[in-house]
Amino acid sequence: MLASLLLLLSSCSTAQQRNDTADLSRFWETSHQWYDINDDDKIITPLPDKPRYKSTEITSIADNVLLFQKSNGGWPKNYDIRAILTDEQKQAVEKSRSETNTTFDNGATYTQVEYLARVFTRTNDNRYKEGCLRGIDFILAAQYDNGGWPQFYPDSRGYRKYITFNDGAMIGVMNLLHGIVNNEPEYAFVDEARRSRIRHAFEKGIDCILKCQIEEDGVKSVWCQQHDDVDFRPQSARSFEPAAISNQESAEIVLFLMKLKEPGPAVVAAVQSAVEWFRKSGIHGLRVQIVAAPATEFIYRKSSDDRIVVADSSAPPIWPRFSELNTHKPLFCNRDGHPVYSLAEVERERRVGYAWYTYEPQNVLDKYPKWFKRVSVSK
Repeated sequence: MLASLLLLLSSCSTAQQRNDTADLSRFWETSHQWYDINDDDKIITPLPDKPRYKSTEITSIADNVLLFQKSNGGWPKNYDIRAILTDEQKQAVEKSRSETNTTFDNGATYTQVEYLARVFTRTNDNRYKEGCLRGIDFILAAQYDNGGWPQFYPDSRGYRKYITFNDGAMIGVMNLLHGIVNNEPEYAFVDEARRSRIRHAFEKGIDCILKCQIEEDGVKSVWCQQHDDVDFRPQSARSFEPAAISNQESAEIVLFLMKLKEPGPAVVAAVQSAVEWFRKSGIHGLRVQIVAAPATEFIYRKSSDDRIVVADSSAPPIWPRFSELNTHKPLFCNRDGHPVYSLAEVERERRVGYAWYTYEPQNVLDKYPKWFKRVSVSK
């Protein structure tokens, strides 16, 4: 009897160790920004030796997630949830709980909600459930009546109020809601009243995405990084992020739309228009090469390399991050907001500190034939 009990306990322990992980990949950008970007707005800074929890220490990580959650239910950006904090650091974070620098930028808020949901399903600790539901309520409160989500909420200064696709903000939220709408098991605890609100929010979000799609001379293409929160026009954000066709963010939008099980005619048309744009806008015979350069410390980061564009007949198609509206020329910018038309004209700090080219549209083109077959059969 005792031997059987010990065997059962050993089996349970092994199963727990095997399952006690929750995906942390979505937090890469926000932790990278904390460690590698100089930012005076940080409440706390990384310790020199950077101690971190193991990915299997899910409750310690989830406790960090709860620690950083603001009173309004959202989260700030650019902290490492795996960081092992000192008591002084924890106190500083707790004192900032009432701040409203809550955002969807750099993966903030929706990634924390996803993580808490996964940890709750493994631990049944109601603290994680409650934190997750508060995060969901924050997301629902932040949505505009027209279906879009801003970059920050409730802070609506400047470009923070625009409907934001940059760095996966709105699509990250939509992917979270998509999981709940599709009854993924880690969200089984979400009550029906919230589910009803989430389904409505999700439907409004799809409608907003379709309304934001850029149309020029009656032809639809793709999307801008951010769109006006009232009339959906493309809008500029930071000085080096002009109102333009944005190929990287647009690829993410299209891949999301292709996930929908039963896309309506408007969604199908939006995907097809975007695919046509990607087919004709890819650049052939060019690649971006990283080269060594004198070590330099810029205002936000250090660098010992540079980026140059070289001719390469064997290179796969590549797309500029930005294509100019109407002319469709590859578009680049410096921090002074002045547009230029080649990477060489961009100052080094911005050349190495921003992704000016992307291969992401190729993922759309690769998946499109199978998707088109599926939606054609379902008609």
